[in-house]
Amino acid sequence: MELTSLVFWLLCLLPLLLMEVSSAALSPSGINYEVVALMGIKNDLIDPHNVLENWDSNSVDPCSWRMITCTPDGFVSALGLPSQNLSGTLSPWVGNLTNLQTVLLQNNDISGQIPAAIGSLEKLQTLDLSNNAFSGEIPSSFGGLKNLNYLRLNNNSLTGACPQSLSNIGGLTLVDLSYNNLSGSLPRITARTLKIVGNPLICGPKENNCSSVLPEPLSFPPDVLEGQPDSGKKSHHVAVAFGASFGAAFVVVIIVAFLVWWRYRHNQQIFFDVNEQYDPEVRLGHLKRYTFKELRAATDHFNSKNILGRGGFGIVYKASLGDGSVVAVKRLKDYNAAGGEIQFQTEVETISLAVHRNLLRLCGFCSTQNERLLVYPYMANGSVASRLKDHIHGRPALDWTRRKRIALGTARGLVYLHEQCDPKIIHRDVKAANILLDEDFEAVVGDFGLAKLLDHRDSHVTTAVRGTVGHIAPEYLSTGQSSEKTDVFGFGILLLELITGHKALDFGRAANQKGVMLDWVKKLHQEGRLSQMADKDLKGNFVMVELEEMVQVALLCTQFNPSHRPKMSEVLKMLEGDGLAERWEASQRIETPRFRSCENPPQRYSDYIEESSLIVEAMELSGPR
Repeated sequence: MELTSLVFWLLCLLPLLLMEVSSAALSPSGINYEVVALMGIKNDLIDPHNVLENWDSNSVDPCSWRMITCTPDGFVSALGLPSQNLSGTLSPWVGNLTNLQTVLLQNNDISGQIPAAIGSLEKLQTLDLSNNAFSGEIPSSFGGLKNLNYLRLNNNSLTGACPQSLSNIGGLTLVDLSYNNLSGSLPRITARTLKIVGNPLICGPKENNCSSVLPEPLSFPPDVLEGQPDSGKKSHHVAVAFGASFGAAFVVVIIVAFLVWWRYRHNQQIFFDVNEQYDPEVRLGHLKRYTFKELRAATDHFNSKNILGRGGFGIVYKASLGDGSVVAVKRLKDYNAAGGEIQFQTEVETISLAVHRNLLRLCGFCSTQNERLLVYPYMANGSVASRLKDHIHGRPALDWTRRKRIALGTARGLVYLHEQCDPKIIHRDVKAANILLDEDFEAVVGDFGLAKLLDHRDSHVTTAVRGTVGHIAPEYLSTGQSSEKTDVFGFGILLLELITGHKALDFGRAANQKGVMLDWVKKLHQEGRLSQMADKDLKGNFVMVELEEMVQVALLCTQFNPSHRPKMSEVLKMLEGDGLAERWEASQRIETPRFRSCENPPQRYSDYIEESSLIVEAMELSGPR
């Protein structure tokens, strides 16, 4: 009887024991399995510049780590480490990040084999391992990446045959396998753009596109047997047939050669080609494509009540999608007018390449013959400009602590654009209206409509001047040349907006002052009246030492000579308390630069604005984005 009771209780307790063991296996000691996977990746990489310094094995949430992007429910969705001088190997632990959608490791020196575990990432949409030192074969497991549409493995040392399993992926937009040592026959890869030049064991030395298959040689009938009747007549017929067949084959070869040449030229431009602007099948990277009908319904037929803001190129609407999620939809106006299509392509390409927690993420797009729309996450707290004068329960919505966090977050986003993104990016319109705030008041740099992509060979670009009066750097006003230092100037003005609580554009009207904010701040700083420039809504709730340091950083960023301004990485260090005193002391020994050779160049920023013939449309946002 006792034995029966013991068996009974064991059977009852068995499910509980199994659940406990399962729970312990899934989360030993409460450790996040994604943290374990990321630390495995970090341990196999050689990081000479410590860009992975804040990856902490004791952390329970990797979403705050550098180069990591997470989904709204807290899973790692993007690993972006391009151009970080990393070496070592890529750990198979990457296969444990089961929610990954984007992996960007291009332009490093990572070697070893590509982990076959990547093939288990069912949600992966973008994989860029180009310009590294990977060797070995392309894993056949890649055929399991059913959602993959952007694959770049070019400029490595990969060998062997291209796996047949790649032909199983149906939604590929771009596949670049060029400049490796691949061999064997090429599978039928259904990609809009396929590049495999520079693989001599696949391509002949004179071929540029191996994705086209030439027809098999024509087979001719055997010669007429000797001694048969009418052999002379039949020999004549054979000669005629031979000549006709040869002529037809020659024509076919010419046509095929032309098609191969045309397709090669066509494929060079197909990813972001202005000539393809009306192609309803265009796909851009890993972004979701929305239908116009879907977005029209989500915005209640673009109801004016849902307008969040207006910009120079479009209107932003609040939208509720069918799955209940809330997003912001930017509808470009006059898309086919000068700059409209360029604006669309620039925003889409730029934002899809930049992955950082302090940069606005592009969720998707809509492209029809008559409409261009972009879909972003909804920023619950709007823009810095819209919240500067807001109050919550009688207190300013942006207290001093939040303003410091906004400055640091914005600086980190700009550091990524200038120094960690490839190609590097200039925003060209850094201002409070373009710094958005999420539900935690974390700064998110938005509105890349005026961004310029730079090749590494270029130090500046010359283009039509765009931006907002009060934020435009003097050298940009006078020459039209923009550089990273143009953004540094705009960031300095943003710091002054955070300090004073005034928008640079409205400073004269709001503060009842003459001139512009920068000249006013310089005057107060020279006279030692720092407390008078602090936002009156703060009611003295700020740290004077921190105020003085932020003012000094702002003045360093807004020096007239762009070569004297610090880089954004240096600005970030100064805001974090490193090196400001030395930089400020050195700046005081530099004579105020002069941009023009005339006898009396303007020494005040207001003079530059007054003397400029530039007419710029002011672009301000009035609410959440």
